[in-house]
Amino acid sequence: MALCVERYMEKGRRYRVLDVGARVSLNQKLTHRQLLAGYDVDYTGVDVRAGQNVDVVMKKPYRIPMRSGSVDVVFSGQTFEHIAFPWASILEIARVLAPGGVAFITAPSRGHVHGTYDCWRYHPDGMRALGAWSGLDTVEAHTDFPPLMEDDDGPRVRYDYARLDTKNYYWGDSVGVFRKPLRHRSLSTPIMRAVVLWWANRAGRLPDASTRPAAPSRDDVLGLRAPAA
Repeated sequence: MALCVERYMEKGRRYRVLDVGARVSLNQKLTHRQLLAGYDVDYTGVDVRAGQNVDVVMKKPYRIPMRSGSVDVVFSGQTFEHIAFPWASILEIARVLAPGGVAFITAPSRGHVHGTYDCWRYHPDGMRALGAWSGLDTVEAHTDFPPLMEDDDGPRVRYDYARLDTKNYYWGDSVGVFRKPLRHRSLSTPIMRAVVLWWANRAGRLPDASTRPAAPSRDDVLGLRAPAA
């Protein structure tokens, strides 16, 4: 996110910034708000739950309480893996962005189950799909994949997951940078968005998560003990 700010936000102008999924836990010390020190911003953090760094609580999980075209920059960091219906959320991000505005989205590409709901992992094509679905131009989409296999000399790309440094590289992230075109799709877009958001908000939460397998222990994560079948 710091690189996104440096690359796409200029100092000397004012930005209306929206942080989707802004809530941070009590043991977290850094927020996206802190990345904007030295910038002239009107920052609003939204989340489905109240908490630290949240200015506005979303009454519906797939309805951002902001006017259409009212935001210059959207942040969403480490949130999209927890969103059950991300195609609804990206439509809302596209709606609130002003023409020419940019959205920065980061989400895990690998890593163990975490949080109350953990639905997705993203690769570059997943980021591009979000852009194509919502009518946003994908400016960048990349993943911090592990090193390639040293003995891989064929056409198939193979990543050497066995060589991962579990302290620094067990987790991996994908980054998507999106820009809203000056002319954003056709008149049918609001109709499609209304139907998708109605369905997503009506569906609400996922079924009871108590039936899913337990998250792996530290030994499982470090590969010291195979998880139970």
